Amino acid sequence: MGNWKLAVSEQPRALTPEVLKSMRSGRPAGLSRRQLLRRSLGAGVGLWLAEVLGGTVGFLWPNLAGGFGGKVQIGDFKTVAAAPATSAKFTDGAPAYFQVAQTYIVMLDPSRGFVPGDNPLGDGASTNVRTLWQRCTHLGCKPNFCPSNFWFECPCHGSRYDRLGIKVLQLGPAPRSLDRFASTIDSAGILTIDTGKITLGPLPVSLGQPGLIAAKGPGCL
Repeated sequence: MGNWKLAVSEQPRALTPEVLKSMRSGRPAGLSRRQLLRRSLGAGVGLWLAEVLGGTVGFLWPNLAGGFGGKVQIGDFKTVAAAPATSAKFTDGAPAYFQVAQTYIVMLDPSRGFVPGDNPLGDGASTNVRTLWQRCTHLGCKPNFCPSNFWFECPCHGSRYDRLGIKVLQLGPAPRSLDRFASTIDSAGILTIDTGKITLGPLPVSLGQPGLIAAKGPGCL
């Protein structure tokens, strides 16, 4: 095929010094190595920023949506009393468990019921209601409430707490009592737990010392 059938720009050129200089300074077809590196770096930075944004949204979303990490409305006394953690009764001092708040709810004095007020430390001093996080303070396992002795017992490493979440010093490796969430009980008797505000549990208490409620019977483990 002759060159006369090709466009002038498509016809081969002699490799003269001028042509070689033009080829060196011209832009190559496709991606150059520099462009590939730049685009790869840009894509990596963009992916990192997307992950950071996604993590931030995931952390803040519960607070915005009212799920765990924010305020969770539980209900009134009847609602809580109808959801015990075990066969033991809430009105006898056993806790009620609510997965949505990851919380055990227990009354300090079962004969008093709910008392309207603010409970920023979660200890129940003002409301008669203590709100305990479901995590063992050792490695985060969920303690189970035992209806035979009215104590919490961690199935992972044997840490034990009384019914108000106070750690028994001699039993298990947990370094402190169960942590607590802030809560409020409004004038209508509705309990709301703020799972975004945590107060660390106090130090363990020795067997037989004040501040620890004695077990009612043998353990469950």
